[in-house]
Amino acid sequence: MADNDPLNNQPSGYVLPQVWQWDKSNGGQFANINRPVSGATHEKVLPVGKHPLQLYSLGTPNGIKVTILLEELLAFGHVGAEYDAWLINIGEGDQFGSDFVSINPNSKIPALMDYSTTPPTCLFESGSILFYLAEKFDAFLPTDHHKRADTMNWLMWQMGSAPFVGGGFGHFYAYAPFKIEYAINRYAMETKRQLHVLDTQLSKTEYVAGDDYTIADMAIYPWYGGIVNGAYSAAEFLSVGEYANIRRWMDLLEGRRGVQRGRLVNRASDGLAERHDAGDFDKLSTGATSEA
Repeated sequence: MADNDPLNNQPSGYVLPQVWQWDKSNGGQFANINRPVSGATHEKVLPVGKHPLQLYSLGTPNGIKVTILLEELLAFGHVGAEYDAWLINIGEGDQFGSDFVSINPNSKIPALMDYSTTPPTCLFESGSILFYLAEKFDAFLPTDHHKRADTMNWLMWQMGSAPFVGGGFGHFYAYAPFKIEYAINRYAMETKRQLHVLDTQLSKTEYVAGDDYTIADMAIYPWYGGIVNGAYSAAEFLSVGEYANIRRWMDLLEGRRGVQRGRLVNRASDGLAERHDAGDFDKLSTGATSEA
């Protein structure tokens, strides 16, 4: 039965319909790119650069995971990890272009093509891409049975948990068209619970999955490090200073060149909109822009 009490429903007077109907105005800040169906909305050919690995992404937490790994692989001398990174502007709907949808039918960044295989390999979902590249280059994924299991446990923890942080807390705290006390309280509680899980783990281990730096760290850092660094302008609200072990781990990662560089890729306003070779980073210090 629908609850018609305006004190219980938000916005005031909202009555739950019998059947949900799509209304383009009901998505808040991202209503223009959200829809209840999948598939391409327009024809668009994706560019292909000179390297076997072609990344189509944006410098959001999910995108940064992959560019951190690629830059870490290059820092360790894996020349086959050279890549071209192309900007996918999700605000403009680039993720619904025909070529992008052919790689990722879910229309989310990041997406990766590996042209070193025959036929080329299509990859989507950030966790899948991390696992694929770690196996391909035999790096940042332990071969020891128990260490590998721990790494995969924490990688999957991030994949399953972060939607409550971004789509839950972040959306209702920062992007929803009006504030809903229940929703903010619900997801703030869950976000702090997750931060406590991570902080507790890092009180026992140097890196998330143990003594080794792995793809689990690369996956978790952009989301939970982002929260501690002030994502959604919620650092004070969430009392992130409570999590000293996370801060210690973040300082460790942020001192790495691969992390520093990976955070800059596919960022149009404060980094490299595109990245095609290591020399592109040098252009940032001179004020030049990256060119294909």
